[in-house]
Amino acid sequence: MLSKEKINRINYLARKSKTEGLSEIEKKEQQKLRKEYLENFRKDFRKKLDCIEIVD
Repeated sequence: MLSKEKINRINYLARKSKTEGLSEIEKKEQQKLRKEYLENFRKDFRKKLDCIEIVD
């Protein structure tokens, strides 16, 4: 799971990119953080799906 600081940083960079734009370093950081976020999301989602049991 991502830390609260990383999620806050993702949100900050997203807001900044919409308002004033990002530097190249910030764009790379944003891509890295988004990739990490999606990997964690997929891993957690897969765990939840694996725990689902269908009963007929």
